[in-house]
Amino acid sequence: MNKTEINLRFLAACATAREAGMLVRTRFLERDNVLKLKFKGPQDYLTETDGEVEQLIARRLADVFPDDAFLGEEYGGDIDDKLWVVDPIDGTADFARGVPYFCVSIAFVLRGNTEIGIVYDPMADELFTAIRGGGARLNNRPIKVSEIAKIEESVIELGWSSRVPFDGYARVHARFNELGASVKRCGSGALGLVYVAMGRQDAYCELHINAWDAAAAALIVQESGGWTNPFLTPECLQRGNEIIACTPQLRNIIEESMMLGH
Repeated sequence: MNKTEINLRFLAACATAREAGMLVRTRFLERDNVLKLKFKGPQDYLTETDGEVEQLIARRLADVFPDDAFLGEEYGGDIDDKLWVVDPIDGTADFARGVPYFCVSIAFVLRGNTEIGIVYDPMADELFTAIRGGGARLNNRPIKVSEIAKIEESVIELGWSSRVPFDGYARVHARFNELGASVKRCGSGALGLVYVAMGRQDAYCELHINAWDAAAAALIVQESGGWTNPFLTPECLQRGNEIIACTPQLRNIIEESMMLGH
C-alpha cells in the first residue's frame, strides 16, 4: 500500500473519529438522569450507544474503503490483510455512570502492523493521532513521552481486567509501590496509553487488554518516542494480550515488575 492510500485512510479515520465522538458526546449529555445499566459480563458495561457508534464508524469507513475488513468490539467482524480495529467507546463504564472519561479508538492494521492510530476524547476535544514513521500528534501538534527515568519519580497507570486473576494484578501493584512509583487506575486503556504518549503519565500497564482497546494507542505511544511490548500479535486480534507502554528509560524495571503478574 502506497503513502497516498495510507494518507487517505488517515484523513478518513480522523474525520470519522470526530463524527463518532460528537455522537458519543451528544448521547452522554442527553442521557436520562435515571441510571439504567446493562452488562455483558462482570463489570463489563453495555450501552445502546456503543452499538450505534460502532455501526456509524463501520458505515463511514466501508463507504470509502469497501474492500477493507472491520473488527469492532460490539459486533466483531472479519480479519484480513487490510483491517480496521475499532472500539466505539473505550471507557463505557464511566460513560454509563456519567463520568466524562472515555474515547473513540480507531486503528488501521496492514498485514498485522498498525499503520494508523486515532484516539479521540470528545469531552476534552483532544484528537491523538499517529501514522507509522510520522510521529504522534495531539490536535495536530507534536507530542512526546516524558523524560522520567527513575521509577520513584514515575506515575504509572495499572489497568485491571476481570479476565485475569486478581492476585497477579495485586503482586504487580505491590511491587510498583515498593519501588516508589505513584500507581493509579482510571477507566480507559486507550486514554491511559495516549496519556503516556504526551507525558501526562510515564507508563500504562495491563495484564490483559483487547486489541480494539490498545491497537491505535500503542502506535501513538511508539511514535511519541515511547516503548511498548510487541502487542498486536495475530493471537491478540482474537484473544487480546498484555500491554506495557512506558518511557524507554523505565522499560527494564517495568517489564521485570510485570512478570510478577504471571
